[in-house]
Amino acid sequence: MKPFFVLAIVTAIATLIVLVMGVMTMGRDDDVNLKRKNRLMRWRVGLQALTLVWLLLAATTYSS
Repeated sequence: MKPFFVLAIVTAIATLIVLVMGVMTMGRDDDVNLKRKNRLMRWRVGLQALTLVWLLLAATTYSS
C-alpha cells in the first residue's frame, strides 16, 4: 500500500475513535465533562482535516 493511503486510513480510524468517545461523553450531562466534550470534538475536526490532507496528497501523488 502507498504511504499516504496508510496514513489516511490510520487518521480515519483515529477520527472514528475520537468521535465515539465524544458522543459517549456527550451522553453524560455534567459540567465536568463540558471541557472534555469540546476538546474531543476539536480533536475530531483536526483529525478529519488531516485525513482529507492525506487523501488529497495520495490522490495527487498516485494519479496516473
